[in-house]
Amino acid sequence: MDVREALFSLQDLSYKTFHTRLIPTVDKETVIGVRTPDVRRLAHSLSPQDAAAFLDALPHRYYEENNVHACLIARSKDFDTAVSLSERFLPYINNWATCDMFFPKVFRKNHNAILPYIRKWMCDEKEYTVRFAIGLLMRLFLEEHFSPEYPSLVAKVPQEDYYVYMMVAWYFAEALIKQYDAVIMYLTEHRLPVRTHNKTIQKAIESFRIPAEIKSYLRTLRR
Repeated sequence: MDVREALFSLQDLSYKTFHTRLIPTVDKETVIGVRTPDVRRLAHSLSPQDAAAFLDALPHRYYEENNVHACLIARSKDFDTAVSLSERFLPYINNWATCDMFFPKVFRKNHNAILPYIRKWMCDEKEYTVRFAIGLLMRLFLEEHFSPEYPSLVAKVPQEDYYVYMMVAWYFAEALIKQYDAVIMYLTEHRLPVRTHNKTIQKAIESFRIPAEIKSYLRTLRR
């Protein structure tokens, strides 16, 4: 199957106009305009041979091609294969949407094995590689596998890049929901940069999962 041709057959120009506004880091000419459910269905429909050929065809030209790529890696059932494919793909991610949809399911069953890679990716020079790593910590290590070490690692990440800073704030907002006692001191003791601190509070207050009395307290912590 020709993946690019298949994507253009699914093109929705009105959706393209809408969606390009959400991903300002992506050249509009490289956006076809395909809705995410259609991208996922297309990835799922590829034969193993077509999928392997497509995964070997980096770099891709179009935004949706990268999203198909992310979906294919996410289906990998072998941990080592998923890591290898991820490390090859991560440098080509150029927007938050592709980054945030990218989640190899096999990582969920291999918490101890994925941690060294998360640590490495958090130190990467690429903005979206760092965002991806923090996203994995948020998805996989905020509940039964949580350790107080992890928010400390996130807080130490340089936050000059916009999409890293936003992910750090998102991480701490989620941590306030799931590990409140372990992370509230990052706000009370001013352990985060001011804009990350205030964005964390904003995101937490916007959540339906935080009680009203805690939201009232968080408002008093704004800087």
